[in-house]
Amino acid sequence: MANVKLQNVYKYYPGNEVPAVVDFNLEVKDKEFVVFVGPSGCGKSTTLRMIAGLEDISQGTIEIDDVVVNDMEPKDRDIAMVFQNYALYPHMTVYQNIAFALKHKRIIDIKKDKEGNPILDKEGKEIQYKRKYTKAEINEKVMEAAETLEITEYLKRKPKALSGGQRQRVAIGRAIVRKPKAFLMDEPLSNLDAKLRNQMRAEIILLRKRINSTFIYVTHDQVEAMTLGDRIVVMKDGVIQQVGTPNEVFEMPSNLFVAGFIGSPKMNFIDCELEENKGVYSINILGEKLKISAELNQKLLNKGIKAQSIVLGIRPEHIQLNENGSLKANVNITEMMGSQLLVHAVGKNGKDLVISVPNIGIKGELKDTLYNNGEIKFNLQEESIHLFDIENGENLLK
Repeated sequence: MANVKLQNVYKYYPGNEVPAVVDFNLEVKDKEFVVFVGPSGCGKSTTLRMIAGLEDISQGTIEIDDVVVNDMEPKDRDIAMVFQNYALYPHMTVYQNIAFALKHKRIIDIKKDKEGNPILDKEGKEIQYKRKYTKAEINEKVMEAAETLEITEYLKRKPKALSGGQRQRVAIGRAIVRKPKAFLMDEPLSNLDAKLRNQMRAEIILLRKRINSTFIYVTHDQVEAMTLGDRIVVMKDGVIQQVGTPNEVFEMPSNLFVAGFIGSPKMNFIDCELEENKGVYSINILGEKLKISAELNQKLLNKGIKAQSIVLGIRPEHIQLNENGSLKANVNITEMMGSQLLVHAVGKNGKDLVISVPNIGIKGELKDTLYNNGEIKFNLQEESIHLFDIENGENLLK
């Protein structure tokens, strides 16, 4: 088990003036599960490959277990990587695929005499040497990994006889059998269908509990990130946007990008005016003046926020339909999403708005309004609103 530390890491590709990874600083603690998440091309897989040694770093340092590994070969870093495409040997059985790495791995052992006692050198220290795993040791480790992943019955099959989920388990088994210092996973579930992806996500959570090792996991799926990670690293254009627990990133996004990327359905963003008169703030939104609580008013005062144009962020589930609500909009589309209705509405200023409404209890006049594009009234849960700087996108309340 090990911690992984990246300090001021950059990655430049030849002929490209724009770096793929910019000033990346992060420490992954021992036995922590950290997820890199972001859109395609944000640098998350490149960062993972630099940790693995599959990509050279252009600047900075990477440490694994407090040892700088910048110039160390991938095989010497004692990490295991699980790829998106499984990378199994098609001509080998499941057993042979899992055992392959062990057959070529050498371990440090202590020389012993015929009675099994350690042999000592002149200074009284145990004499060490490198040796290969025995067949019995390999078999024990393969069977242990197979039982952990519940693939014992498939050990004699070849990859072509397995489903996508079973192949992914074999790829994970090949990694865990070595008991490396850290596991690196590069979008391991992206080739699976939705049902199997949900199942494998749950299995990775259980696997993590069983082997209790350090994990760095890359995905573009924010649901995977929120479900799996102890901490999430949100990236854009090679730059870390925010690092935090799933709750921290969801409840207090650092900027507009993070707020829009994390959460489904997506957060609503409404251009509005923050107004201030003698220390009392109000928000001009959707053609209405919204008064705010004394608590929020004090926060803005403490931070010295001036009257300005802002972007107000509010998640669909934090908008409450209320016949006495202070804000109004006209329903455009209603989507049935099982236990929830997604109501797409348009405010007075022409801004689109999505409201998530519990499906249970919607009937009568409200149901007619929602399905016949009527006018709705609503309130915003003030404790859940976010105010963003319209120029740089930073969260004014963070």
